[in-house]
Amino acid sequence: MIFSKNIDNDNAIPVRVPKRYIRDGQDPFEYYHEEQFQMRFRFSKRVVRNTLLPLIRHSLEKINNRGLPVPPVLQLLLTLRFYATGNFQMVDGDLRGISQATTSLTIKRVSIAIAEHLQEFIHFPNTPNGQRANIMAFHNIRGFPSVAGCVDGTHIPIKNPGGNNAEVFRNRKGQFSLNVQVIAGPKLEILNIVVRHPGSTHDSVIFNRSSARIEFEQRQVLGLLLGDSAYACRPYLLTPLLNIENNQERRYNQSHKTTRNVVERCFGKWKRRFPCLSRTLRNKLETSQIIICATAVLHNIGIFLNDDIPPEPQEDIVVRQNHFLGLEFRRYFIRQHF
Repeated sequence: MIFSKNIDNDNAIPVRVPKRYIRDGQDPFEYYHEEQFQMRFRFSKRVVRNTLLPLIRHSLEKINNRGLPVPPVLQLLLTLRFYATGNFQMVDGDLRGISQATTSLTIKRVSIAIAEHLQEFIHFPNTPNGQRANIMAFHNIRGFPSVAGCVDGTHIPIKNPGGNNAEVFRNRKGQFSLNVQVIAGPKLEILNIVVRHPGSTHDSVIFNRSSARIEFEQRQVLGLLLGDSAYACRPYLLTPLLNIENNQERRYNQSHKTTRNVVERCFGKWKRRFPCLSRTLRNKLETSQIIICATAVLHNIGIFLNDDIPPEPQEDIVVRQNHFLGLEFRRYFIRQHF
């Protein structure tokens, strides 16, 4: 508290000076050039500024500066950095001055804000014309008619959730995971996602319990689904033939395999953009599910805006020169034993 100038001390009027809030730190938008920014935060500066931040800013802003809150833009970048690494320590190191406790709370808060837009960005085309365009895009891949989507499951590693039911999250490889069902579109976008099932749940069980099964059974979505042999063949879900008897069946299998590969490529692109999905999510179970939903929303936004991530660094290829005697001995060994 100070006193105003040019006034006698007896009549001095106290003036309260507002507290200044200063947060020291480098602006990532200025500090990193475009490629470095994309490698760290998985999106271009343009998309972060013009699309992602306006999408969630209202959910992150506080009405005052009490407690020195982290600005919404820094909360978003902090969360994107975690999605890129899955490592709290690396996030703390990149964005200095933020504790790990604040980092953890911020990641959950931002993930919730993004996941709230799931139905806005993840859905089948809403109109008959949109659904027909989707079918035509699938047909252009390998000539398979009437395809609306390709379904499959992918395992997202998580930490041991603890409790009496922890073992149901252990998958057939012995790892704790969530078995996430995705229906992918022709642009590698996610049309439908189910995140609630533990790693031990079979793909067909997840589909049987999903709303997508009801939508296709009731013909709310035009077209067919393609799935692998883990699913039961249904009038709306076609699977590959295990025993081929003629050329028609061979052509069917080849077209089915090439078209269904869309969902595998979708998984690959999704996990390349957000490497945390390939590493063990060490958050609480509920937070891990929210993170998966949030990254699915961001995956679709990246596709809709044609915002591709830069290629990962190529490892050096070691060229080995085979020794002449080694080649000769291998030929001799093959002739003697095979």
